[in-house]
Amino acid sequence: MSIKLYDLVGKDPTRPFSPHCWKVAMALAHKGLEFESVPTSFTRIKHVENGASPLIPVLSDRGKIVWDSFAIALYLEDRYPDRRTLFGGPAGVATSRFIERWSLVTLHPFLASAALMDIHDHLAPEDQEYFRKSREARFNKKLEEVPVGREAKVVAFRASLEPLRGMLGFQPFIGGESPLFCDYIVFGAFQWVRVVSPFRFLDEADPVGIWLQRCLDLHGGIARQVPAAA
Repeated sequence: MSIKLYDLVGKDPTRPFSPHCWKVAMALAHKGLEFESVPTSFTRIKHVENGASPLIPVLSDRGKIVWDSFAIALYLEDRYPDRRTLFGGPAGVATSRFIERWSLVTLHPFLASAALMDIHDHLAPEDQEYFRKSREARFNKKLEEVPVGREAKVVAFRASLEPLRGMLGFQPFIGGESPLFCDYIVFGAFQWVRVVSPFRFLDEADPVGIWLQRCLDLHGGIARQVPAAA
């Protein structure tokens, strides 16, 4: 297979969990492109494609190496213009950039902190050591202290989703009648915590929860094939 996606995994190589890798996996499936998912742990990233990037996802396509999820999506759109569009034109690219920033500012901070210990427990021992050291430096506190109070904080987090919730009252996807890369940006964040944490970040009856279930069914259920954490 000529396309490889280096995919972040923990101790179970069949359960990729990176939100950014999931964006790319969904983009590849959207384009109808077959690819090989290469399970890659935190401590193995530095060896990917001779150290091409300190972070993943990294995509290898017939010798072309691309990293960063948004850059990969743009590459796929340009490299495979005859396949189903990820953006629907320049306006879709601009919209996706806004959604990317909104996701990083609104979704990721709470999800990352609330699921932090779940992510740690998802990792192999050699990665747990790296993860603890790097995340404790980032949060400036013990790993175990970071998720404290998530049960109370999730109420405000769900309330912050109102712009997305309201929009989904008019259309089934962020991209309109069918998904675009902007959907995969937000989906990646929720798939991240779905795979690693049993905590209920969303109410299943919430329009956002219903949209998430709709996304899990896309492309032959590629994302649903990885079961939710129990």
